[in-house]
Amino acid sequence: MTPLNTGDPESIGGYTLLGRLGAGGMGVVYLGVSASGRQVAVKLVREPYAQEEEFRTRFRQEIGAARRVSGAFTAPVVDADPDADRPWMATLYVPGRNLAEVVEKDGPLSQRELRALGLGLTEALRDIQRAGLVHRDLKPGNVLMTEDGPRVIDFGISRASDHQSLTTTGRMIGTPPFMSPEQLASPRDVTPASDVFSLGSLLVFAAVGTGPFDADSPYITGYQVVFGTPDLGGVPEALLDIVERCLDKDPAARPELTDIHRMLQALPESDTTGSPKTGQSAKPRRRPTSRSAATTSAGAATGIGTGTGSGTGTGMGTDSDSGSDSDSDSDSGKRRRARMRLTGLGAVLAVTGLCVGVGLFVSDPDTTTAAPDATATARAASLPDGWRPWRTDLRYDVKGIPLDYGSPGCVTEGSALFCGGTGVTVARIDAASGRTLWRTGTRPQGVQPIGVRDGLVYAYEDPDDRTRRVVALDAATGHRRWQRDISKSEAPVLYDGGLLTLSPDHSSFVAYGPTGKELWQASSLDEYCTPSALGGVPYALCSQGTEPGQAPVELMKLGPGSLTETATLPKKAETLGAVGGQPLFLAPQTAKDVYEAGYERPYNALLRVAPETGQVRRIPLARPLTGAATLVDGVVYFVRSDGSVTAVSADSGKQLWQKVTDVESLSAPAVSATYKRVYFCNRFGRLLALDSRTGAEVWRTSALDDPGDKVQSYPPRVLLVKDAIVAMAGDTALSRSPDGPT
Repeated sequence: MTPLNTGDPESIGGYTLLGRLGAGGMGVVYLGVSASGRQVAVKLVREPYAQEEEFRTRFRQEIGAARRVSGAFTAPVVDADPDADRPWMATLYVPGRNLAEVVEKDGPLSQRELRALGLGLTEALRDIQRAGLVHRDLKPGNVLMTEDGPRVIDFGISRASDHQSLTTTGRMIGTPPFMSPEQLASPRDVTPASDVFSLGSLLVFAAVGTGPFDADSPYITGYQVVFGTPDLGGVPEALLDIVERCLDKDPAARPELTDIHRMLQALPESDTTGSPKTGQSAKPRRRPTSRSAATTSAGAATGIGTGTGSGTGTGMGTDSDSGSDSDSDSDSGKRRRARMRLTGLGAVLAVTGLCVGVGLFVSDPDTTTAAPDATATARAASLPDGWRPWRTDLRYDVKGIPLDYGSPGCVTEGSALFCGGTGVTVARIDAASGRTLWRTGTRPQGVQPIGVRDGLVYAYEDPDDRTRRVVALDAATGHRRWQRDISKSEAPVLYDGGLLTLSPDHSSFVAYGPTGKELWQASSLDEYCTPSALGGVPYALCSQGTEPGQAPVELMKLGPGSLTETATLPKKAETLGAVGGQPLFLAPQTAKDVYEAGYERPYNALLRVAPETGQVRRIPLARPLTGAATLVDGVVYFVRSDGSVTAVSADSGKQLWQKVTDVESLSAPAVSATYKRVYFCNRFGRLLALDSRTGAEVWRTSALDDPGDKVQSYPPRVLLVKDAIVAMAGDTALSRSPDGPT
């Protein structure tokens, strides 16, 4: 980073600027900081482009595209204003060295690292293509090696600019050593196959230290790309077939990304297997100084080149000299192709601005993108009969005064799926097709059903503003079996013996059986109390005051006519569930009241209660953790709003793994023991699968094209119907295969 120049703004869009990260022909990138301290890379378009309406239109479209890709292998777009006097876009600032710098300092990658890098880049390009985009400048300087894996950067501005009428003589978009033949010949007509060619060139560079078409000038390099044979000397034997197919001159002959991903997964992970084409070791030489990959660390860290120094690729469209020096290795020099005169190809290079990230490490085997579990993929998924991927809108126009709880969702029993949505009290959805089998409800509301058990679906009904009922519906037909009035404020819960409710006047707990018969009552306390079911056992959580969190929590065991004090828990303790029949809670590091948007309370211990004795065992966490906590199968998952997930053993408090996903606003997890995966959904319908043993990312999907107008109001949810994944985003429900996108 360099200091701000005279004439640079001090702030953009409310972000205070700390310095310059890079500059190019189309704009400048600054390091900015928000009022909350969040660092961002702010990209400001230069004045001449700001005056071109066509550029503004393309830039506006690019911001929209960037937001669609954001979260999937990206440094998210956090803010933008294409209509400002000078358009700008802010993305999350991601520090790190680029691949060119890593290879220059540490040498070519090992075979294991190449496999991981290739898998990550393939997944990144696949996500870009699903958004209807082509990267057009995949090169070592645009692959950022961060702590949580490589990220493809520099992808937004050039897409906005390369649709201009390019009247400058010899002008094209890209970096010649890593461009495709068709990109050099007809840059407006490139397809996703162009990125596949660039991927092949980049993998050669990572394996050897020089690109397959490097030459003394960009003109000769461009000629070699279009007409020459790639130099694959030193490429490991196992990788040769993949890069040769990627580097086919015919775009139609190149493999699809799914095929490349499959071939890379099949490569041996050991660095000792296979050999380079020339019979050398997998790391035959140190990378010589090469302009083909040149960028600076500032460019790598921000998704834009600095535009300084020989051969620097820039994220805002500077000219670039992108060839390579003659090889200092004499054997390599003999292998280089004869230099041929190039006519008709000029190069003024421009690159792009969106950061697209990949959730894996190249250097850390514990956090690489995981291949699907062999045992799980060998067996056929257990899916509802006739299942296929589906999507359905849970919207139904019902007359009446709206009553929106703001928390629709679905519950399941066996292969049956029951959902609440906008204007739907309960709808039974065919889990195989997404078709609505029946729906019920006479007043618009949006709330998840209470639960389903033994052929009954339990849901809320609010006939007026003063009354709330629990309604038991026949799961097969939707017909009403029975109804009972309950508390307007406290949610009923299913326990092993029936349904536990709080009476409308809050004076007593009432348990009902499946026929609606009252099983028993127990008087409540003259304080705030709420029903709970921990490990299938009915409890009450009570505290002095009129709202939760105002005083220490009393755990009270419930039974016919009895309310027995079991244990006292600290103020603002969080209920998790039960492990081995013992209730489990989270202990807060601080119980102070914080009225601040986005605040996440830290927790520093688990509290495990022995119900027989009331003894509370404190299990310290290794460090305080924040986020929404969910207990599933003996593991507590902490999910933060920024997309990081931490898994902790409920028995020992030991951290099992942590993963920074960059997918914000994640749901609570759903865990598959069969596939050993943890599934999440975010507000925009993007699904994420992590390995439940390591936290490594297995796959993710693109966001929904149009998830509706409720995505910001409703929390996302995900659950499993057999092995099929069912998720809700806004008032849209969808189902996907556990094998992920294909």
